[in-house]
Amino acid sequence: MDRSKINTLYHTIKYLKPIQIYYRLFYFARNCFFKKSFEKELNIKKDETLYWKDTLLNNNSFTEKTKFNFLNIEKDFKQDIDWNFEEFGLLWAFNINYFDFLNQQAIDVKDGIRLIKDYIAKDSLLTVGKASYPISLRGINWVKFLIKNKISDKEIDQYLYNDYQILFYNPEYQFLGNHLLENGFSLLFGAYYFKDELLYKQAVKILKAELKEQVLADGGHFELSPMYHQIMLLRLLDCIQLLQLNVWKEDDLLLFLENTASKMQAWLKEVTFENGDIPMVNDSSYGIAPKTSVLLDYGRYLELKIQQVTLSDSGYRKLKGKDFELFIDVGNVGASYQPAHAHSDTFNFVLHNKNQPIIVDTGTSTYEKNGLRQNERCTASHNTVQIGKQEQTEVWDGFRVAKRAKIIKRIEKPNSVQATHDGYVNLGIFHSRKFAANRDEVKITDIISEDKEVDGVAYFHFHPDIQKIEINENRVNLLNQKIEMVFEGSSIKIEKESYQCAQGYNTTIDAHKICVSFNSKLETSIHL
Repeated sequence: MDRSKINTLYHTIKYLKPIQIYYRLFYFARNCFFKKSFEKELNIKKDETLYWKDTLLNNNSFTEKTKFNFLNIEKDFKQDIDWNFEEFGLLWAFNINYFDFLNQQAIDVKDGIRLIKDYIAKDSLLTVGKASYPISLRGINWVKFLIKNKISDKEIDQYLYNDYQILFYNPEYQFLGNHLLENGFSLLFGAYYFKDELLYKQAVKILKAELKEQVLADGGHFELSPMYHQIMLLRLLDCIQLLQLNVWKEDDLLLFLENTASKMQAWLKEVTFENGDIPMVNDSSYGIAPKTSVLLDYGRYLELKIQQVTLSDSGYRKLKGKDFELFIDVGNVGASYQPAHAHSDTFNFVLHNKNQPIIVDTGTSTYEKNGLRQNERCTASHNTVQIGKQEQTEVWDGFRVAKRAKIIKRIEKPNSVQATHDGYVNLGIFHSRKFAANRDEVKITDIISEDKEVDGVAYFHFHPDIQKIEINENRVNLLNQKIEMVFEGSSIKIEKESYQCAQGYNTTIDAHKICVSFNSKLETSIHL
């Protein structure tokens, strides 16, 4: 291994928590040297009076007898479903193992039972679905389906109970983050379904610790992906409904979950644009999580209050003018020990005008460890500044982050935000960017050096609907939108290029971006 790779690995590992390293080693040793069976006979009396009401249904991913559609890719297995099918990637394989389709808008109960029975019959062949993460999501979906349809089947219950034994002994402390939180949510569903005290105790332990850790002071989820925030909020709302509808424990868990959900709703409401879209920053994509409006409706149904929050710890800010909304990232990579969904995008921004997206994030179209994912995470794929070929933050191997840009200074006023990051410190350079919002104008000032000449490139990615772009010296006009961008500084050169804008997983569309080369300082005025 060469020195650069060792350096990258060091700067990746040094952020891990000791508990992550311990559990990686513990699970590895246990699985190699101790073949533990997690099967346990179900000898407890299941509560037949449990109740579940579908207030939010999943997308129709199961379409026919053996036909499924996940991540915009359809597959018909014809005769025999392969639950380990990985031809379309691991995420697609995970999705078929989640069993979300049991609770989709249209599914026959007999089809649901048939699919569960088919899965159980092929247990000895299963690989993908035996990991704790798919077990967690599958467990929640099976429990919902079985409760609402009043299904009592010993074979299904025993299999589900065995899955929960696997999860109980294999919580994902090696990953932490949303994985461990999903484990906790699912253990709560399993505990209620089986009235199992051990499952309940572990669920409470995980949920209280991780929600306190993962939900920031301003209500944002600490992995800083609005899409994952929506998913975590959905799961939290489901747990609240489970506890509200089914009285079992008299402790403070329900109140704790309700207060946490109120904060998360408030943050989501703050970052969502008026047209209902979330900014597709970090690992966010269309068609995966429920829309903000749907989640807020769910919260109202559960009679939750939305707390008042001010965007702070998440590093995101929102400035507004007469007709525009400006979403800004002036925060650090999060979470430091679990940055799998982070991008190299410090000082990135998204701009909407008159409820229409103008400058957008390129989004996420794949989780495969390939060149496309690397490109979608890199600095040049975001609306920020790059110096040479240097990345602000070193993203690698699909879900890894090594050296990362850190915010070293931030000044905030009512209509402006100014910050400095050290992502180019090895070049002896600090990048400062100031956002200022007036009634009908956005001003962005970039300084990468005040005492020497340094060349940089600022990127601006336009929404695919913006096609008529006119460049005239230091001006760019978006003709159909009647928006003018004016650039001031030395050695300015503006070039228009094409890029692929993600419209969902495995779906991209041609769009335009401009690359503005400059020396040391650039002032950008966007007249709206």
